Amino acid sequence: MAQAIASPKSLYESDFLLWTRETVASLRSRDFEHLDLENLIEEIECLGRSEKKELKSRLRVLLAHLLKRMYVDMPECFDGWENTIATQRTDIEFTLADSPSLKAIWEEAFELAWRFALIDVRREYSKKGFTFPDTWQFSRDIDAMLNVDFWEL
Repeated sequence: MAQAIASPKSLYESDFLLWTRETVASLRSRDFEHLDLENLIEEIECLGRSEKKELKSRLRVLLAHLLKRMYVDMPECFDGWENTIATQRTDIEFTLADSPSLKAIWEEAFELAWRFALIDVRREYSKKGFTFPDTWQFSRDIDAMLNVDFWEL
């Protein structure tokens, strides 16, 4: 009976950290012949997706806490929600400063984040009698989202 021979794992598969070090060394020395281009391209694509995912995730948390702060009458929770709002705003600013091109997907990110933030807060608070609007009632531009305390309007 023929025995299957397992193909040896690539360095990328067997030791990712070593693969990154060797890739960086090859790039620095301009040794392009020995680059693992297929995996390098995949990793760079993943970095872009990761940045988008971070923006959407932070925006989702920001919107959920803005909704709680504006529509859930639980004053004992206001400080915690406001702290989370401040943290998410700062982290979104850092993300946008590092990758300004993310501003081009702001509307798309906002729509997705809004949909899931609304699902989250409704799941958590609707049974307690709190209601939330179906649409965002305020400005959604970047400057407003990062600076306006909508609950004071």
